[in-house]
Amino acid sequence: MGNAGNARLLSLHIHPVKAFRGISLPEYAVEPWGPAGDRRWVLIDDGGKVVTQRQQPRLAQAAAEPLPGGGVLLSAPGREPLSVAVPEPEPSGTVTLEIFRDKVEGVPADGAAHAWCSAFLGADVRLVHMDDPAVRRPVDPEFALPGETVSFADGYPLLLTSAASLDALNALIAGGPHAAEGPLPMNRFRPNAVVSGTDAWAEDGWSRLAIGEVRFRVAKKCGRCVVTTTDQDTSARGKEPLFSLGRHRRIGGKLVFGQNLVPLDRGTIRVGDPVRILA
Repeated sequence: MGNAGNARLLSLHIHPVKAFRGISLPEYAVEPWGPAGDRRWVLIDDGGKVVTQRQQPRLAQAAAEPLPGGGVLLSAPGREPLSVAVPEPEPSGTVTLEIFRDKVEGVPADGAAHAWCSAFLGADVRLVHMDDPAVRRPVDPEFALPGETVSFADGYPLLLTSAASLDALNALIAGGPHAAEGPLPMNRFRPNAVVSGTDAWAEDGWSRLAIGEVRFRVAKKCGRCVVTTTDQDTSARGKEPLFSLGRHRRIGGKLVFGQNLVPLDRGTIRVGDPVRILA
């Protein structure tokens, strides 16, 4: 399982609107479908497909601050901030959106939100809210237990990464042909939780863990995509870390960094909490 005797929670992050920049928090409540307030909003195109930094790297420069009641305050370069309230399924109705292979119902925000996001991207998009994550979207059944659900995250409720593994990856980048791109910050990987005090890649061997008093099971290793090559401050793209992951971290046909977790309990986790490896 690797050394994790001194493991601690180093940082916590949520992304209120999927693909917008992350927000660091001192603590958050863990719900069955992920951290409270994480990826409950998403952009879709005129065909109903989810829009992320894969298609629109400029989204890295947009921010969404959580508001009481689940709304968000949108901000971005060149745009006046806009407060968006949670839309109600009645009378708004729902729209069907496509997130990877999943068809999911969501509730569209008001017209001002669509106009704001469309003007920022220069593309026709709509902002959609997940009203009831307990029922809207099951976790991939190949890696899920019955009844597990997820927000608009890529596939699983919570993504965990390790500071030691990032250090190891940055050492690999430094020794490669794209060394000038490194070292990379952790925000390239858009995690929800970052742990310190472990060996590099120790998380590969974990199957169950506890952060504070909240237990999680490990669903699967996280395969990485082009979003990791996107500078989260400038939206510029490079070759790393996918080049180095491809040379050194190709596991099961995927370029792997981090672990996807599913909560086994509700509770609050806090920066500094001990991380215990249970299996």
